[in-house]
Amino acid sequence: MARRFKVNRQMPNLPKVDGGTPLSFFDPENPDVNLFNLIDDEIIRIAGSPLYYFKSFISEDFDEVYLEARNKTISSEPIVVHGHYEPSVVEEVLSNFGIELTNDQLFVFNKSYIEAALGRQPLIGDQIKPQFQNQKYEIIEVQEEGFEMYGVYHMACTAKLLRDNEETLNQDTSDKVDDVGGYLDIE
Repeated sequence: MARRFKVNRQMPNLPKVDGGTPLSFFDPENPDVNLFNLIDDEIIRIAGSPLYYFKSFISEDFDEVYLEARNKTISSEPIVVHGHYEPSVVEEVLSNFGIELTNDQLFVFNKSYIEAALGRQPLIGDQIKPQFQNQKYEIIEVQEEGFEMYGVYHMACTAKLLRDNEETLNQDTSDKVDDVGGYLDIE
């Protein structure tokens, strides 16, 4: 059986206000929002490291279903950005399908900083190379993360290890036909 507590003083009713009340802590117009963002950016710079960021450019043959392009164009000049990640060694697991790489990497950036540095949000297909590792990663998923009281502060990019040679970075793509299929020029 539930107990009912009695009080000797009647509490006043709360005011019915569309905006805030005298006890409201949430204020989207608060000037401290930018301070929280700057502190978050500084923490990522202190705890993280410099990264070489290679932007990808979407071409005409971009497939909206698979979210990929047959011929990706990657910038040859990287942009140096700061982000946080946990370095890990390359693990090669032998499975029924052969040797598989199982070391996906999570890169965390301050949202406003990375958007200002790139001029856009990070995209699937962009490539990241940590300054202190000789490994290159391709972004396979981008999520907003770190929802705090006043907004989103983090961009979390999941990336897989990329096994491309540097020789293939600046080569022109051409229409080549192989034995199985490919492009066919009918005129």
